[in-house]
Amino acid sequence: MSNVTFKASDGVEIYGRYYRAASPRALIVLFHQAHSSKDEYKTIAPRLAAAGYSALAIDQRSGGNLYGPNQTVEALGHSADYLDAQRDLEAALSFAETQKLPVILWGSSYSASLTVVVASEHVNEIRALAVFSPGEYFDQSPTMIRTAAAKITVPFFVTSSKDAEEIAAAKAILAASPSTLKVQYVPTTGGVHGSSTLIKSRDPEGAEDNWKAILGFLSRLNL
Repeated sequence: MSNVTFKASDGVEIYGRYYRAASPRALIVLFHQAHSSKDEYKTIAPRLAAAGYSALAIDQRSGGNLYGPNQTVEALGHSADYLDAQRDLEAALSFAETQKLPVILWGSSYSASLTVVVASEHVNEIRALAVFSPGEYFDQSPTMIRTAAAKITVPFFVTSSKDAEEIAAAKAILAASPSTLKVQYVPTTGGVHGSSTLIKSRDPEGAEDNWKAILGFLSRLNL
Protein backbone atom coordinates (compact mmCIF):
# COMPACT_ATOMS: atom_id res chain seq x y z
CA MET A 1 0.00 0.00 0.00
CA SER A 2 1.28 3.48 -0.85
CA ASN A 3 -0.03 7.02 -0.61
CA VAL A 4 -0.51 8.99 -3.83
CA THR A 5 -1.51 12.52 -4.78
CA PHE A 6 -2.58 14.08 -8.06
CA LYS A 7 -4.37 17.24 -9.13
CA ALA A 8 -7.92 17.68 -10.38
CA SER A 9 -8.54 19.85 -13.44
CA ASP A 10 -9.08 22.94 -11.26
CA GLY A 11 -5.85 22.42 -9.34
CA VAL A 12 -7.28 20.84 -6.18
CA GLU A 13 -4.88 18.30 -4.70
CA ILE A 14 -6.46 14.85 -4.41
CA TYR A 15 -5.12 12.41 -1.84
CA GLY A 16 -5.36 8.68 -2.34
CA ARG A 17 -4.13 5.28 -1.27
CA TYR A 18 -2.98 2.67 -3.78
CA TYR A 19 -3.23 -1.04 -2.96
CA ARG A 20 -1.25 -3.13 -5.46
CA ALA A 21 -2.18 -6.73 -6.16
CA ALA A 22 0.67 -9.17 -6.78
CA SER A 23 -0.50 -9.96 -10.33
CA PRO A 24 -3.34 -7.52 -10.98
CA ARG A 25 -6.12 -8.33 -13.43
CA ALA A 26 -7.40 -4.76 -13.27
CA LEU A 27 -7.29 -1.56 -11.25
CA ILE A 28 -10.48 -0.72 -9.35
CA VAL A 29 -10.92 2.96 -8.51
CA LEU A 30 -12.88 3.37 -5.28
CA PHE A 31 -14.99 6.41 -4.40
CA HIS A 32 -16.52 6.98 -0.94
CA GLN A 33 -19.92 8.10 0.31
CA ALA A 34 -20.93 11.42 1.87
CA HIS A 35 -19.10 12.52 5.05
CA SER A 36 -16.50 9.82 4.39
CA SER A 37 -12.96 9.28 3.16
CA LYS A 38 -10.67 6.74 1.51
CA ASP A 39 -10.65 4.87 4.83
CA GLU A 40 -14.13 3.61 3.93
CA TYR A 41 -12.09 1.09 1.93
CA LYS A 42 -9.38 0.24 4.47
CA THR A 43 -10.78 -3.30 4.84
CA ILE A 44 -12.31 -3.57 1.36
CA ALA A 45 -9.30 -2.62 -0.78
CA PRO A 46 -6.91 -5.21 0.74
CA ARG A 47 -9.47 -7.94 0.10
CA LEU A 48 -9.81 -6.82 -3.51
CA ALA A 49 -6.02 -6.85 -3.86
CA ALA A 50 -5.89 -10.36 -2.42
CA ALA A 51 -8.44 -11.40 -5.05
CA GLY A 52 -6.20 -10.06 -7.82
CA TYR A 53 -7.46 -6.49 -8.28
CA SER A 54 -5.28 -3.51 -7.51
CA ALA A 55 -7.29 -0.72 -5.90
CA LEU A 56 -7.05 3.05 -5.65
CA ALA A 57 -9.14 4.74 -2.95
CA ILE A 58 -9.31 8.53 -2.94
CA ASP A 59 -10.45 11.35 -0.69
CA GLN A 60 -13.00 13.37 -2.65
CA ARG A 61 -13.48 17.05 -1.90
CA SER A 62 -17.03 16.27 -0.74
CA GLY A 63 -16.56 14.11 2.33
CA GLY A 64 -15.60 13.99 5.98
CA ASN A 65 -14.14 11.89 8.75
CA LEU A 66 -16.67 9.04 8.91
CA TYR A 67 -13.99 6.34 8.67
CA GLY A 68 -10.85 8.44 9.01
CA PRO A 69 -9.47 11.85 8.02
CA ASN A 70 -10.28 13.17 4.56
CA GLN A 71 -7.02 14.82 3.54
CA THR A 72 -8.49 16.46 0.44
CA VAL A 73 -11.20 18.18 2.49
CA GLU A 74 -8.68 19.15 5.17
CA ALA A 75 -6.34 20.73 2.61
CA LEU A 76 -9.23 22.52 0.91
CA GLY A 77 -10.55 23.82 4.22
CA HIS A 78 -14.15 22.69 3.71
CA SER A 79 -16.29 19.96 2.19
CA ALA A 80 -17.60 20.89 -1.26
CA ASP A 81 -20.89 20.06 -2.97
CA TYR A 82 -21.41 16.57 -4.34
CA LEU A 83 -21.26 17.57 -7.99
CA ASP A 84 -17.99 19.44 -7.48
CA ALA A 85 -16.39 16.08 -6.70
CA GLN A 86 -16.88 14.94 -10.30
CA ARG A 87 -13.52 16.55 -11.08
CA ASP A 88 -11.92 14.33 -8.46
CA LEU A 89 -13.37 11.17 -9.98
CA GLU A 90 -12.16 12.24 -13.40
CA ALA A 91 -8.68 12.95 -12.03
CA ALA A 92 -8.59 9.53 -10.40
CA LEU A 93 -9.56 7.93 -13.71
CA SER A 94 -6.77 9.82 -15.46
CA PHE A 95 -4.29 8.62 -12.85
CA ALA A 96 -5.57 5.06 -13.15
CA GLU A 97 -5.03 5.10 -16.90
CA THR A 98 -1.31 5.73 -16.35
CA GLN A 99 -1.07 2.34 -14.63
CA LYS A 100 -1.70 0.46 -17.91
CA LEU A 101 -4.32 -1.87 -16.44
CA PRO A 102 -8.00 -2.37 -17.27
CA VAL A 103 -9.92 0.16 -15.17
CA ILE A 104 -13.09 -0.51 -13.17
CA LEU A 105 -14.95 2.34 -11.48
CA TRP A 106 -16.67 1.79 -8.12
CA GLY A 107 -18.86 4.27 -6.25
CA SER A 108 -20.70 4.50 -2.93
CA SER A 109 -23.93 6.48 -2.35
CA TYR A 110 -23.57 9.96 -3.89
CA SER A 111 -20.33 8.88 -5.57
CA ALA A 112 -22.13 5.81 -6.97
CA SER A 113 -24.31 8.24 -8.89
CA LEU A 114 -21.34 10.40 -9.90
CA THR A 115 -19.55 7.24 -11.03
CA VAL A 116 -22.38 6.55 -13.48
CA VAL A 117 -22.01 10.08 -14.86
CA VAL A 118 -18.24 9.81 -15.23
CA ALA A 119 -18.51 6.34 -16.75
CA SER A 120 -21.02 7.60 -19.30
CA GLU A 121 -18.55 10.25 -20.43
CA HIS A 122 -15.55 7.90 -20.50
CA VAL A 123 -17.16 4.60 -21.46
CA ASN A 124 -14.33 3.72 -23.86
CA GLU A 125 -11.76 4.11 -21.09
CA ILE A 126 -13.24 1.69 -18.57
CA ARG A 127 -14.02 -2.02 -18.52
CA ALA A 128 -16.84 -2.10 -15.96
CA LEU A 129 -18.49 -0.23 -13.13
CA ALA A 130 -19.89 -1.24 -9.76
CA VAL A 131 -22.13 1.11 -7.82
CA PHE A 132 -23.41 0.71 -4.28
CA SER A 133 -26.67 2.56 -3.45
CA PRO A 134 -26.92 4.90 -6.44
CA GLY A 135 -29.88 7.24 -6.75
CA GLU A 136 -31.14 10.46 -8.30
CA TYR A 137 -29.48 12.51 -5.57
CA PHE A 138 -28.80 15.73 -7.48
CA ASP A 139 -31.25 18.62 -7.76
CA GLN A 140 -30.19 19.62 -11.28
CA SER A 141 -32.35 16.91 -12.88
CA PRO A 142 -34.60 14.17 -11.49
CA THR A 143 -33.40 11.82 -14.25
CA MET A 144 -29.72 12.79 -14.44
CA ILE A 145 -28.37 9.38 -13.47
CA ARG A 146 -30.76 7.36 -15.60
CA THR A 147 -29.89 9.57 -18.57
CA ALA A 148 -26.20 8.88 -17.97
CA ALA A 149 -26.86 5.16 -17.51
CA ALA A 150 -28.39 5.05 -20.99
CA LYS A 151 -24.84 5.52 -22.32
CA ILE A 152 -23.31 2.70 -20.26
CA THR A 153 -22.43 -0.25 -22.49
CA VAL A 154 -19.81 -1.91 -20.26
CA PRO A 155 -20.62 -4.53 -17.59
CA PHE A 156 -22.65 -2.87 -14.85
CA PHE A 157 -23.18 -4.02 -11.23
CA VAL A 158 -25.57 -2.31 -8.82
CA THR A 159 -26.60 -3.06 -5.28
CA SER A 160 -28.21 -1.27 -2.36
CA SER A 161 -29.46 -1.72 1.15
CA LYS A 162 -32.72 -3.63 1.71
CA ASP A 163 -34.62 -0.32 1.68
CA ALA A 164 -37.40 -0.51 -0.93
CA GLU A 165 -36.71 2.97 -2.30
CA GLU A 166 -32.99 2.21 -2.71
CA ILE A 167 -33.76 -1.07 -4.47
CA ALA A 168 -36.18 0.67 -6.84
CA ALA A 169 -33.71 3.46 -7.60
CA ALA A 170 -30.95 0.97 -8.38
CA LYS A 171 -33.29 -1.05 -10.58
CA ALA A 172 -34.35 2.02 -12.59
CA ILE A 173 -30.77 3.14 -13.14
CA LEU A 174 -29.65 -0.31 -14.27
CA ALA A 175 -32.68 -0.72 -16.54
CA ALA A 176 -31.69 2.43 -18.43
CA SER A 177 -28.37 0.89 -19.50
CA PRO A 178 -28.02 -1.05 -22.78
CA SER A 179 -25.17 -3.14 -21.35
CA THR A 180 -25.38 -6.85 -22.10
CA LEU A 181 -23.95 -7.75 -18.68
CA LYS A 182 -26.05 -6.18 -15.94
CA VAL A 183 -26.32 -7.44 -12.37
CA GLN A 184 -28.50 -6.11 -9.56
CA TYR A 185 -27.82 -7.73 -6.22
CA VAL A 186 -30.59 -7.30 -3.67
CA PRO A 187 -29.44 -8.39 -0.20
CA THR A 188 -31.57 -11.01 1.49
CA THR A 189 -29.84 -10.69 4.86
CA GLY A 190 -28.26 -7.57 6.31
CA GLY A 191 -27.53 -4.94 3.71
CA VAL A 192 -26.60 -1.35 4.52
CA HIS A 193 -26.17 1.83 2.50
CA GLY A 194 -23.18 2.21 0.19
CA SER A 195 -19.95 0.24 0.14
CA SER A 196 -20.25 -0.13 3.91
CA THR A 197 -22.36 -3.19 3.14
CA LEU A 198 -19.05 -5.03 2.58
CA ILE A 199 -17.70 -4.12 6.03
CA LYS A 200 -18.45 -6.87 8.52
CA SER A 201 -18.59 -4.52 11.51
CA ARG A 202 -21.25 -2.45 9.70
CA ASP A 203 -23.15 -5.33 8.12
CA PRO A 204 -22.41 -8.46 10.18
CA GLU A 205 -25.25 -10.50 8.69
CA GLY A 206 -24.91 -9.55 5.05
CA ALA A 207 -21.29 -8.62 4.33
CA GLU A 208 -20.15 -12.04 3.13
CA ASP A 209 -23.12 -12.48 0.80
CA ASN A 210 -22.40 -9.05 -0.64
CA TRP A 211 -18.78 -10.05 -1.16
CA LYS A 212 -19.86 -13.17 -3.02
CA ALA A 213 -22.04 -11.03 -5.29
CA ILE A 214 -19.39 -8.47 -6.23
CA LEU A 215 -16.56 -10.99 -6.59
CA GLY A 216 -18.84 -13.15 -8.70
CA PHE A 217 -19.52 -10.19 -10.98
CA LEU A 218 -15.83 -9.34 -11.27
CA SER A 219 -15.00 -12.94 -12.15
CA ARG A 220 -17.31 -12.70 -15.17
CA LEU A 221 -15.41 -9.82 -16.73
CA ASN A 222 -13.25 -10.39 -19.78
CA LEU A 223 -10.08 -8.72 -18.54
